[in-house]
Amino acid sequence: MKIALTGGAGFIGSHIVDAYIALGHEVVILDNFSTGKQQNCHPDAKVISIDIQSPEIADVFAQEKFDVLNHHAAQIDVRVSVANPVMDAQTNIVGSLNLYQAAVSNGVKKIVLASSGGTVYGEQTVFPCDETHSTWPLSPYGVAKLSNEMYLNALKFTHGVEYVALRYSNVFGPRQNPHGEAGVIAIFLHKLLRGEQPVINGDGLQTRDYVFIEDAVRANVLALNDDVTGAYNISTAVETNVVEIFDALVSATGNNMQRIHGEAKTGEPRRGSYSYALAEKTIGWKPTVNFTDGIKRTAEWFMQQQQ
Repeated sequence: MKIALTGGAGFIGSHIVDAYIALGHEVVILDNFSTGKQQNCHPDAKVISIDIQSPEIADVFAQEKFDVLNHHAAQIDVRVSVANPVMDAQTNIVGSLNLYQAAVSNGVKKIVLASSGGTVYGEQTVFPCDETHSTWPLSPYGVAKLSNEMYLNALKFTHGVEYVALRYSNVFGPRQNPHGEAGVIAIFLHKLLRGEQPVINGDGLQTRDYVFIEDAVRANVLALNDDVTGAYNISTAVETNVVEIFDALVSATGNNMQRIHGEAKTGEPRRGSYSYALAEKTIGWKPTVNFTDGIKRTAEWFMQQQQ
């Protein structure tokens, strides 16, 4: 297959590019390099530096004749989306529609979307929740991700283009960017390895569902199968709190820093975990890397980067 992968120079996207190329697919990375890195790009991938909002996207799709669009480019900072919802929508909704229109007009058969289990459900009432849980996002970012899913469903109805929405929980692993709106694991690791004190927000007992990058990538591989369509949680159904993360990272890095707590962040859900039962039953996906092993592998990569 010939696959367009937006955000292919980023953390998750670059790992997916590697997996697709290893399977013999032809991959073209579309990235504006606002956060992506050239060193993340597979040497066998064609790289086009372009913003998904660019009108030239249509020309790229007309020239390249892709079979599949895998869409991972996004404005990923939830707090930025709250502060500037118009900008967020311009990238995550209008930019995405620009891609989808180009895809539909040029014969793309399937679209794979990086969606967000952590934001589309809003305040959870069931733990872990499945895909039938109500969807009332609490941030413009979550609204944009849910809007993308709804647009893709509409495109399937009107144009027959299949789609898969992968509702990731908190993905972590090698290559994660520790700057900006990164995951707490990457942020803490970066600080610990630089001898800086990470600060735990509030009591640190707030929980999230952490899935290792290798498992997230495998979901993107399965998404290429013809019979895989619809929305799926890509998660572990396990809640892990920030204190547990801090302690695991201190142990993995051989650090002796003590916990320091700061003020709690307001407006964030207290708990989060998502059932992967539908993905397991329907497409044969389940997490295979447990949190402890994932932390060790992530810490090893970050420590190698420091050398």
